[in-house]
Amino acid sequence: MPDSKVLITGASGFIGWHLAQALIARGDEVACLVRKTSNVDRLRPLGVRLVYGDVTDPASLAPAVAAANVVYHVAGCIMALRRRQYDEVNHQGTRNLLAACAAQTTPPVLVAVSSMAAVGPAVDGRPRTETDHPVQVSSYGRSKRAAELAAREFADRVPVTIVRPAMVMGEGDPVGIQLFRPIARFGIHVVRCRGRERQSVIHAADLAQLLIASAERGVRLKPDEEGPAAPIAGCYFSDCDEHPSYAELGRMVAVALGRRRVLVMPTPPRTLGGIAAFNLVISQIRRRPMYINFDRLGELTAGSWLGSTEAARQQLGFSVDVSLAERLRQTAEWYRQEGWV
Repeated sequence: MPDSKVLITGASGFIGWHLAQALIARGDEVACLVRKTSNVDRLRPLGVRLVYGDVTDPASLAPAVAAANVVYHVAGCIMALRRRQYDEVNHQGTRNLLAACAAQTTPPVLVAVSSMAAVGPAVDGRPRTETDHPVQVSSYGRSKRAAELAAREFADRVPVTIVRPAMVMGEGDPVGIQLFRPIARFGIHVVRCRGRERQSVIHAADLAQLLIASAERGVRLKPDEEGPAAPIAGCYFSDCDEHPSYAELGRMVAVALGRRRVLVMPTPPRTLGGIAAFNLVISQIRRRPMYINFDRLGELTAGSWLGSTEAARQQLGFSVDVSLAERLRQTAEWYRQEGWV
């Protein structure tokens, strides 16, 4: 659907930025929902239209979605000082946006960015599929699953497709830099548990293409009366089809950074608990959440996070043509140019 009028929520984040670039390159008319406090320095040069609002403010959403034929819902809370913040943004914010779309005479297609945390880690090393029974291991994951269920409630009024990324990396990623920086500065890669756990990874530019394909050709959700534990059709996992262990990922990052060697340091669960406790104190003092916290421990110690892209390949024709090694090199180069490493 080139030349579409689209709205991106969460556009000031790094995924939204990559998506905005991809949509502008297609010739779409792009509006970005941002807050008054959002940093929009990377968005302004793209020529997008800025719309001020917040998914937690229902009144701001109706005018934002009024002109859109497609809404990409990227906004979300991945770190929080209090667990209720996950629900306020991820669950209730999604519900607010769905209600605004449903109120339109012709509701737009809504592509919602969920998370693999909504369905849980791999079981016995097997990548998750869209029909697997969902099991969350964190409050973040539960809030994302609640958002998916809210989307199913509105499925008779709004055409919705869900995409579930696991690890997203790429230029501009403020979380991924925590993987790159210790390797760049000290040649050290600290891995969760033993580092053997495997990880679905996708670059934000490739995720953007999956989101666009989901808007154009994706299966839409259908109302389902089977209850909240039932799998949801109309969902796609994102992955580059390379599944490195976390230790291997660090070695790949080292190569991308031009380092010949990296020291891989396993972190036992007890040590991760100590880091989470320390971060809790620091985050309360600074009033700013930190990535490794007690809620995140459930995900860090749950094993491998793998999602199958078979449905995306068959139904959307989606594939990633650029190797993970090359994507890591691009990301490392951007970090270096911007002075992040």
